[in-house]
Amino acid sequence: MPDATSLMKEKNHLVSIIIPVFNCEQYLREAIESVLGQTYRPIEIIVVDDGSTDNSAGVAKGFASEVRYVYQDNSGVGAALNTGIELSRGCFLAFLDADDLWKEDKLMHQMAVFADHPDMDMVFGQVKQFYSSELDGDQRKRVVIPVEATSGIFKGNMLIKRASFFRVGTFETRWKVGDFIDWYLKAMEKSLKSLVLEEVLMLRRIHANNMGIRERKSQSDFVRILRASLDRRRLSVTGGDSAK
Repeated sequence: MPDATSLMKEKNHLVSIIIPVFNCEQYLREAIESVLGQTYRPIEIIVVDDGSTDNSAGVAKGFASEVRYVYQDNSGVGAALNTGIELSRGCFLAFLDADDLWKEDKLMHQMAVFADHPDMDMVFGQVKQFYSSELDGDQRKRVVIPVEATSGIFKGNMLIKRASFFRVGTFETRWKVGDFIDWYLKAMEKSLKSLVLEEVLMLRRIHANNMGIRERKSQSDFVRILRASLDRRRLSVTGGDSAK
């Protein structure tokens, strides 16, 4: 692995980590601690509270100056991410859902890629899923997860250059689910260069209130997102207006 520690001494290699949260006090502390435990520095952590009614605010504020906390009225995960991006100062951006965790060397592995491949736009890794401790046997049987780690094209598993992110644009706010799929399809349309590492970088928690379960009524968003991507590609070939 290339030596990424030299990057830690350069102010222009600040990594901004945005954690959107909505009623996730049960897991938020662990998520933040997994970021604070990163072997890479410098970092900044921005927690965007999307209208939580539980004690998510108390958990985030308990980290004092180590975490920047901001509240907004409930507007959806895309809007929360965009708020965090607007407040961020880093030339690299990373995202973590409030119920997931990072391995301690996540950022170090990814920054090593950028040190060795300065033309790279974004770096992913492997994802290991795990059952939350409160799930009983029957609940676990209803949601089967892979035993082995899987290649992770996940929002929480990505590190991206700020300039590259804005070549694509901010997250779409109209989707209940699929905000990252929509953004990633646009990134592919823009031919952003990416690499997937073999190391496990993210731990994805499976629990009874995962967004995919909570927002089942919005699963049609995925079809609409794919259709919109196909329409943009078709318009780019025919020379039409593909801006929408």
